[in-house]
Amino acid sequence: MQSPKYRRVVLKLSGEALAGESGYGIDPVVIQNIAQQVKEIVDLGVQVAIVVGGGNIWRGISGSAQGMDRATADYMGMLATVLNALALQDALEKISVDTRVQTSVEMRQVAEPYIRRRAIRHLEKGRVVIFAGGTGNPYFTTDTTAALRAAEIEAEVILMAKNGVDGIYSADPSKDPHAVKYDELGFFDVLSQGLGVMDATATSLCMDNNIPLLVFAISEPGNIRRAVLGEPIGTMVRRKSRA
Repeated sequence: MQSPKYRRVVLKLSGEALAGESGYGIDPVVIQNIAQQVKEIVDLGVQVAIVVGGGNIWRGISGSAQGMDRATADYMGMLATVLNALALQDALEKISVDTRVQTSVEMRQVAEPYIRRRAIRHLEKGRVVIFAGGTGNPYFTTDTTAALRAAEIEAEVILMAKNGVDGIYSADPSKDPHAVKYDELGFFDVLSQGLGVMDATATSLCMDNNIPLLVFAISEPGNIRRAVLGEPIGTMVRRKSRA
């Protein structure tokens, strides 16, 4: 059996990745495929934490743009991430992957509250931990949640699984045929060039805590496994010297 490059990872899934081609809601086939890919790396002995977005159900910033109070819209988005987390937990447990959902907004009937030490203990016991509810605060994205949780649990890398794109490009490859794919970037490059990988808060948090970020396509079967084995896929973002 191949030896994984990383011992503990945070897998960042966008809500849109769970919607499939419909772009809205939860596609059972897609979520089963993701669950199977997660099982593959759990079977390698990798400790897996997942941060899931909610854009397939509700985006707080869109509600705010339509005149809704921003904080209220963001709290609704947090609840959307819980729906996705529970669906993903169900898919994982159907294939015998022990899973816990922890939320930053308490709802004890359906999930545990987020407690850092308990999350780490779950990971050490081989359980997948899904972090839902964002950071629990409005005005912060689930990208920032991924960076924050990765720092808290001392993850070695954030695996940012993208829907419909296989890495970071100099421009939108669906609009610009001359867009160039990067194999590796520094966090300063991402910030200075305005590359829309993560929001600036999340990018800065990863840079400050020296947490590398691997951006790759979730749609290709086996890509999560390739990522943890260290195969050259996607785009790696890491802290580099400015010299």
